[in-house]
Amino acid sequence: MGFVDEVPVPVSEDWADWLVYARALSEAGDPRGEAIRLEHRGAPAEDPELAALYRQVERDCGLDGLRADGSWRLGWSRGFLDTAAFRLTEGTGPAGESAPRRPALVARLLAELSHGGDHDPDDPEQWEAALVDVLLRHPAAARLRTLELHLTDHHHSAGRAAAALAARQRPRLAELYLGHDYDTLFELHRTSAGRPLEVERYLHDPVVPHEAGRALWPALPALRSLELEGAFLFDDVVHEELTHLRTRGAVFSDGSLFGTSTPGLVTLEVEIDYDVHGTAGSNLQLEELAPAGYPRLRHLDLGAATFEPEEAGDLVLLADSPLLPQLESLTVRELVIEDTGADGDPLEVLTGLAPRFAHLELRVAGDIEVEGADERELERVLVALGQGPGPR
Repeated sequence: MGFVDEVPVPVSEDWADWLVYARALSEAGDPRGEAIRLEHRGAPAEDPELAALYRQVERDCGLDGLRADGSWRLGWSRGFLDTAAFRLTEGTGPAGESAPRRPALVARLLAELSHGGDHDPDDPEQWEAALVDVLLRHPAAARLRTLELHLTDHHHSAGRAAAALAARQRPRLAELYLGHDYDTLFELHRTSAGRPLEVERYLHDPVVPHEAGRALWPALPALRSLELEGAFLFDDVVHEELTHLRTRGAVFSDGSLFGTSTPGLVTLEVEIDYDVHGTAGSNLQLEELAPAGYPRLRHLDLGAATFEPEEAGDLVLLADSPLLPQLESLTVRELVIEDTGADGDPLEVLTGLAPRFAHLELRVAGDIEVEGADERELERVLVALGQGPGPR
């Protein structure tokens, strides 16, 4: 039998409502009814009887091949997928160990399950997109709470994933990771088939098409924590209730780091380093951090962010930021003040800056270097900054 979705799903988390729902499912012959009753009695996810029931559910609704394939890691709760994490298994290309099985799986899933458009099952670089698309569009994924999408063929699958997520409201999806791994920003990416992909081709024309990107965020009203990794994935993130954003790389299509429409952010983490060309962005980008765009921001983590110093060091620029008074914690990659001959003695500069950071917890992830400073005097100023006994 298929996935029973005619029975109204409880809106609340009250167990009384869910036991009524479980009874209706059992009367319809859906094994999720017994699974819900077991969970109500306290059965953990690893309980053999509960696990067997959910394996039966996966077989009944056509999703069993996904678990056997190995790329999806799925967790069930109350008859629906609660957690899901995707990462292509080894040997996914046309010459890999999965080659004899995966195209047949993709062809079957596309024939049996709802999906968002044309997929070419003969193109191995589209297999990932199909595996992601059919799962996210399935009724079983309607109550996902956390989702991780570690993509390889993201030039196909990122847009498909966004469109599939936007196809229905996701009232519980609170945590989302979407992106692709890389070692050096803008490096030549290799697809699952081993073909080269130039990621900089998506500058100003994002990996996730404009329309899919705009539709995604309204479909995720419960989203609170978002992690994006890679290059030029989206035009923007437009979400008023998002509280935690972590970016790794140049995830916005215009190359900006802080140009997001997320006024509810409480925590912002930015990781970026020298790119494949040996360049880093200017620290003048820090001037984009303004209270008007981030009225609720309290925690700013730049501990893994490398900037080329322009007019002054990062700490000097942040000391003048109108955002600084509202922060409760600030992490910088390094504390370096050099003698430029224009701004006075470096230690005097640091001494003058110290009171501006007195209201927050300041962390320095890396080196502390103040050119020409006497060690004892420097230690005194660093203690005032909460940096312990001295240079690290």
